Amino acid sequence: MSALKATALKSISKILPSPRAHWVGDGFNVYPVFADMAFTEELSPFLMFDYAAPKEFPPNRGKPKGVGQHPHRGFETVTLAFQGEVEHKDSTGNEGVIGPGDVQWMTAARGIIHQEFHSKTFSKKGGTFEMCQLWVNLPKKDKMIAPAYQPVLKTDIDKSVSPLYEYTSNETACAASPLEEGNVRVIAGNFNGVKGAASTHTQVDMWDITIVTMNKEFEFETVKGNNVIVFVRRGAIEVQGKPVGPQGVAIMRRDENTKVVITAKEEKSQILILAGEPLDEPIAAHGPFVMNTYDEIRQANMDFHSGNFGT
Repeated sequence: MSALKATALKSISKILPSPRAHWVGDGFNVYPVFADMAFTEELSPFLMFDYAAPKEFPPNRGKPKGVGQHPHRGFETVTLAFQGEVEHKDSTGNEGVIGPGDVQWMTAARGIIHQEFHSKTFSKKGGTFEMCQLWVNLPKKDKMIAPAYQPVLKTDIDKSVSPLYEYTSNETACAASPLEEGNVRVIAGNFNGVKGAASTHTQVDMWDITIVTMNKEFEFETVKGNNVIVFVRRGAIEVQGKPVGPQGVAIMRRDENTKVVITAKEEKSQILILAGEPLDEPIAAHGPFVMNTYDEIRQANMDFHSGNFGT
């Protein structure tokens, strides 16, 4: 890329390598993608990111694997299913199953109890399981609103698919590439005029990207002032010319620039770009609660044990 154009690109703050995986419950073997940067203002509004890489599970005739009942308050959980199925049930009466290409967007807000397991159908058949879960912070004004649940299905997201846009070394507009070279599934926010299916409480862009063609530069325009995160789900890429491998993440510097240029170094590389307006509010996090002060955390714990989150 030209030196002139490179000055318009967002700079990279950090590249984090793939972390060591650990188990959450008995159904989710996850990489804690943000590692020591989780729950920091540098990633706001994103708090935590667990990625369960593809893993084979044999048929299971017993209780489905997963995580039993547990509470949340003060933020949202966003679960993306790539392979296999996740079954959700919560204390507000919501329940459902998401499968490949679906997203579950749960707003815990003032308090919810939920459980997450492999679906009964997937458990009986077995197969490959791959998913990720993000925790997205809520602004102070929304932390104590009523809980909510959005099942964002593949059929909804498939209506919000954009082609990639080839990066140019001059000031001319980027040209859309053929869909055979890759695409962007817009889960939330906007990408080149394509609006995502999910509703958000603050400005959040969430793009599920596939780049088929190797060694070609593609441009991704973000919102000025956003925190921007590039995660490699599969394959290998270069971000602003710097290599990022599988399960690695590039944290972009929060500066005045807006452009991110990505080149796939393996065919069919799959990437998530997360971008959002920083909340610029204190983050007090303990276990399943994320508030603005630790007095509010103590209150959340008391409310949960008093039965105020429902059953």
